[in-house]
Amino acid sequence: MRVDQILQSKGSKVHTISAEATVAEAVRALNAYNIGALVVTEANGRLAGILSERDVVRRLIGSKAAVLTQGVKACMTPDPITCAPDDTTERLMGLMTTHRIRHLPVVKNGKLIGVISIGDVVKSRIEEVEHEAAALRDYIAS
Repeated sequence: MRVDQILQSKGSKVHTISAEATVAEAVRALNAYNIGALVVTEANGRLAGILSERDVVRRLIGSKAAVLTQGVKACMTPDPITCAPDDTTERLMGLMTTHRIRHLPVVKNGKLIGVISIGDVVKSRIEEVEHEAAALRDYIAS
C-alpha cells in the first residue's frame, strides 16, 4: 500500500504549531487532539520541524518544568525525515525502524499534505495481510 492510499482513508488533516509557540501550548494541543506529534511550520507554511511527545519528555529530564515556557523551536526535531505520497508501507517501516521515529510528514512538491504515524502503517499492513488471506481462501475454495 502507498502513502496516498493511506491518506485517502484516514484523511490529510495535519495539526501544526508555530516554532514560536511555547512547549506548554504544544503539550495542550497534543492532549486536545490526542496525538503524539505536531508538525512545526514557519509563518509561510514551510515545514520547520516536528515536535513529538518523546522530544518533550527528553527535555523535561534535563530542565524540568522550565522547558514548558520555552519555545517549540528549542524542543523540536528540525528538518524531520519526510515521505512522499508514492512511498510504500515497506519503505515507511524501514524509515521508522532505522531512525526510531513514529511520525512522518508527507510532502509533495515541497508542500506538507499529511502525516503518517506508525499506527497508520500498522493498520494498513494488517488490512493488506487480511486481504491477501481472504484472496487465498477464495482461491483454495474455488
